[in-house]
Amino acid sequence: MSALNQSTGSAGSRILAYGAARGGAVVTNDDIAGPINSSDEWIRQRTGVIERRRATPGVEAVDLAEEAAKDAIAAAGIRPDQIGAVLVSTISNTVQTPSLAALLADRVGATPAPAYDISAACAGFTYGIAQADSFIRSGLAQYVLVVGAEKLSQFAKPTDRTISFLLGDGAGAAVLGPADEPGVSPTVWGSDGSKWDVVGMDNPLSAYRDGNGEIDWPTLRQEGPTVFRWAVWEMAKVAQQAIDAAGISADDLAAFIPHQANIRIIDELAKQLKLPEHVAIARDIVRTGNTSAASIPLAAHALLAEHPELSGGLALQIGFGAGLVFGAQVVRLP
Repeated sequence: MSALNQSTGSAGSRILAYGAARGGAVVTNDDIAGPINSSDEWIRQRTGVIERRRATPGVEAVDLAEEAAKDAIAAAGIRPDQIGAVLVSTISNTVQTPSLAALLADRVGATPAPAYDISAACAGFTYGIAQADSFIRSGLAQYVLVVGAEKLSQFAKPTDRTISFLLGDGAGAAVLGPADEPGVSPTVWGSDGSKWDVVGMDNPLSAYRDGNGEIDWPTLRQEGPTVFRWAVWEMAKVAQQAIDAAGISADDLAAFIPHQANIRIIDELAKQLKLPEHVAIARDIVRTGNTSAASIPLAAHALLAEHPELSGGLALQIGFGAGLVFGAQVVRLP
């Protein structure tokens, strides 16, 4: 019997560079507090958000993704035609099909690289990193572009007090390439579909289609207390499992880059993990808002810009959200 050939790749992979694009409009708490009968003080205390960035008219998620991707490719110092795969995590594509990733690959000059979207909400970027790492180590690709891109403002209901006032628009990108030693740890990831309905859309698209104008465009909503408890208690366990899987301790970390869901969740996770004082904690939510799949790479990009001394250090990143889905890994920062 003839044996099939198998491809082989490098010993490890690592993130070579990040890129970022934020919505061009700055939306303050005062701008959105009225319809939810709230105030700047209440929003700050509950979420930590001072302002969020939202896309200007005519700008879609793919436009943000293109800007972030070109930024990352240039910073990585590679040619677009060297990219072996394009992975985009998004819930914001303007159509159900074709994928945002295929259009993005063409726009950045990565054609004919395989390209597909990942629908894993706020964990999508960590899912993409896990897949990119496996592609590079198996020889399926030499360089992989991973993007989280969202235009969540199109799903924000002005009167919603559960999540809409948090939402922002943006895209974060990472280029991964081969490395002589691992720059991405084993990923701890999973899902809990028993809580499928605690974060998501308030109506299915079919209800809007068949509603004869009586059903509003579907928007995002969440059961805040349920999500908060799950994020704090269950995700702290997942984050610790990721540290253990990497074979390190919290003392070895230079940074903690969680999904930018809520400042109280971020701070409580750091407390549960007993992170040492030297670990820099990403709090990009304060100025950007919650950008779902884009939040981790945007936060990483901002943290490195503010603290370039973190370059080359180890960062724990964890994403969690609608599904419910989660993913965490330790990465070496570019």
